[in-house]
Amino acid sequence: MALIKSISGIRGTIGGRSGEALTPLDAVKFTAAFGQWLRQRNAQSKTVVIGRDGRLSGDMISRLVSATLQGMGLDVIDLGLSTTPTVELAVPGEGAAGGIILTASHNPIQWNALKLLNEEGEFISADDGADLLALAEAEAFDFAEVRKLGSYRQDATWLQKHIDQILALPLVDRNAIAARNFRVVVDAVNSTGGLAVPMLLEALGVEQITKLHCEPTGQFAHNPEPLPENLRDIIKEIEKGGSDLGIVVDPDVDRLALICEDGSPFGEEYTLVAVADYVLRNRPQDAQPGNTVSNLSSTVALRDVTKKYGGQHFASAVGEVNVVEMMKDRQAVIGGEGNGGIIYPDLHYGRDALVGIALFLSHLARFGKSASMLRRTYPNYYISKNKIELTPDINVDAVLERIQARYARNPINTIDGVKIEFDKEWVHLRKSNTEPIIRIYSESDTLATAEHLAGKIIADIKEVLAEKR
Repeated sequence: MALIKSISGIRGTIGGRSGEALTPLDAVKFTAAFGQWLRQRNAQSKTVVIGRDGRLSGDMISRLVSATLQGMGLDVIDLGLSTTPTVELAVPGEGAAGGIILTASHNPIQWNALKLLNEEGEFISADDGADLLALAEAEAFDFAEVRKLGSYRQDATWLQKHIDQILALPLVDRNAIAARNFRVVVDAVNSTGGLAVPMLLEALGVEQITKLHCEPTGQFAHNPEPLPENLRDIIKEIEKGGSDLGIVVDPDVDRLALICEDGSPFGEEYTLVAVADYVLRNRPQDAQPGNTVSNLSSTVALRDVTKKYGGQHFASAVGEVNVVEMMKDRQAVIGGEGNGGIIYPDLHYGRDALVGIALFLSHLARFGKSASMLRRTYPNYYISKNKIELTPDINVDAVLERIQARYARNPINTIDGVKIEFDKEWVHLRKSNTEPIIRIYSESDTLATAEHLAGKIIADIKEVLAEKR
């Protein structure tokens, strides 16, 4: 069992002992801390928007969260089965003080989490997260008296409002999409993407929609992380022929992976690259070249595409809140993360697979050829994604310091773990915020070189660990 308390939220496995997993007591404790934090901010609103993905534990956790917020004297608007970006839009749309998304994103079925939003519908900052964790640790909660309990209401309209806002974006070309008569296969891993993605595709005028795993039962049909090794069902379906594109989302619909018409993965890293290409290509003629932002673990292909249009690319620390902060600072017109996370500020500052789908289909429609041909227009880089499981006795910071010392002659970035630059390659090592692992990402212009580099760094880490025993 696991419970991970971080500035990005509270994430854990269901079942077990309090303090060691995401039990009902832990859900109440951290929800109460969030309610206390909201009240201390003296917000004009006392409303909180909540929504959840399709996980088996979602309904239980949602009822605990709602009742706790009411107990804090806060009014709850419950979107029910929803998506992370939909809740992010609903918070400012409802004039709420904040929001909670009940989802463990790409984590397996036994996990759930509380993702916490401020009044802008954006993830709370590192400083705010630290304050909230301190409140939880002290259990400094002041619950409301009986005459001041908060209210509760359900609102199932926001998914349609989300889609309507996407359709209203100037770069979403519904006419071009409808004219292509696209035939699309959707894999939504039996979560809320099974509701949201077909609704969007119908609104965009997609001719044929084939649904795989689109019932939001929470019984994930495969590992929910949208990586090629987990997508055999949709690839097999597309390989039968007759489809133009495969669309895969994770359980809370903030990550987007695409499959070409021949069954080959478009590449999770290249979701952002393709959408950025479309956005930058269609900048107004009198506008300044657009800047882009992605995190340190994302492909440099985005840098190449950005330079092509005269803009600048900037790399942030990993984590949506860090990407958003840099996007605002650098006035980026598009950004995100290489895990298929698209952040399009013209809609909102949050990863949003739905707006990513609409922009990608607009791009593909105007391109006029197949998805595999579009993919071949971009520079080829290959990322090898690896990880090392952590045990309690491993001092991660000390390990990263030793690796940094070994490669001291190379250019090194330490704003988030350790990123080492080589002639044409890079490797990034960092402790995950959401899982007890060290992530090791490497990139090169050939997969073999990227994997060799990752293997070399993993061997170095094992040597460092062996030296400490």
